[in-house]
Amino acid sequence: MESTAKTNEKAVAGVTSGLINVGESVTWEAVHFGIKQHLTAKITELEEPFYFADEMVSGAFKRFWHKHEFIERGSQTLMIDTFDYTSPLGWIGKVADVLFLEKYMKSFLLERNLYIKKVAESEQQES
Repeated sequence: MESTAKTNEKAVAGVTSGLINVGESVTWEAVHFGIKQHLTAKITELEEPFYFADEMVSGAFKRFWHKHEFIERGSQTLMIDTFDYTSPLGWIGKVADVLFLEKYMKSFLLERNLYIKKVAESEQQES
C-alpha cells in the first residue's frame, strides 16, 4: 500500500494482510483521475518464489491480467511486471488508451516498482 500512497490505495476486502494464495482475492480501493474506485483481483497462478499472476474479477477495466516474475541473477533479483488489459467502453476506451491511459498505467506501475526496489534494496543493506 505504501508503494501506491499517491492514489490512497488500500486493501478493503478479501485477503487484506499477509500473503495471498491461488484462488484467493483482494479488493483494492484507490483514487484514480479523482474518482474512488474498487478493483477486485484474484490470484490465478502462483509458483513460489518465481512468479504469480492476478486477474481482475471486477473493476473499471473490461479485463486485466498482471504477472509478477522474480528471476535470480547472482546476488540480485530481476523483477518483470507484465500487465495486459482492455479498457472499457469500446472505441471510447481505445481513444482513452491512446490519449492518456496507457501512459498513466505505465507511469503508475513504474513508480510502484521503483518504490518496491528502493525498499527491497534498503532491507538488503540492513541484513
